[in-house]
Amino acid sequence: MHVGPLRLSRRSIGIAVAVAGVLSLAIGAHAALNMRALDAAKATASDQDNGVAGHASRVALIIGNGHYPDANAPLTQPINDARALTEALRRDGFEVDVVEDASKDDMSRAVARLKARINPGSVVMLFFGGYGVQVGRESYMVPVDAAIWKESDVRRDGVSIEAVLDVMKQKGARARLVVVDASRRNPYERRFRSFSHGLAPINAPDNALILSSATPGQVADDSKGQYSVLMTELLNNLNAQTGAEAAFNKTRGAIARASEGQQVPSVSSSLSEDVHFAASGNTGG
Repeated sequence: MHVGPLRLSRRSIGIAVAVAGVLSLAIGAHAALNMRALDAAKATASDQDNGVAGHASRVALIIGNGHYPDANAPLTQPINDARALTEALRRDGFEVDVVEDASKDDMSRAVARLKARINPGSVVMLFFGGYGVQVGRESYMVPVDAAIWKESDVRRDGVSIEAVLDVMKQKGARARLVVVDASRRNPYERRFRSFSHGLAPINAPDNALILSSATPGQVADDSKGQYSVLMTELLNNLNAQTGAEAAFNKTRGAIARASEGQQVPSVSSSLSEDVHFAASGNTGG
């Protein structure tokens, strides 16, 4: 008479054990999913803190143009400078896009790639070595395929430095660093009805630091070295302990002293905080 109830109890126990096992698995899976979600949230927050969020927090566009058909001879230093600076910046943690002997299309695509890699909080650097021309109050980087016969051709075929700075601003870059080694006597100036030597002043917009190889309106002759005078001194001053503004000013002072005032680079700054090239030595960038 007690067999029935006993069998029922065993069946109930078996069902209870099975249910408990399923619940345990469900609870474990839910906990695992929560942990994964938490880890993902932490990773996303960490990326955002570091200015990543799918983009680069330290990014540079390096352009070295040397082979201009309208010039009497190729420029050797801009490409050497671009390669040396690329190596130094990559060592300091920058993601670098380097373009050599760039056409107008090459430069436009490079600027578009740069724009895609910038996010709010990024430290962004632009270097251009080659020929630069000022038209009105703007300074233009000249591509190697530019067909320049009059000043309006510069606006058509050149790439405005100010326009690239605007791109950086639109994307919310925290700091914008620009080095322009293009104050050479350009091969087009005799074609212009009127022209100005060197480059126009490049005023630093908010959170920008700009180094140009010569005082606005002045030209600088190339040295006979492997690298330009500007790049030689700049590379000497890039280190983890020196902020970018200090490095630019030291470069300016060293060149002015060595040339006895014949070449005085221009430095313009509106940085709101110090920025270092090497991430390991930087508290703000």
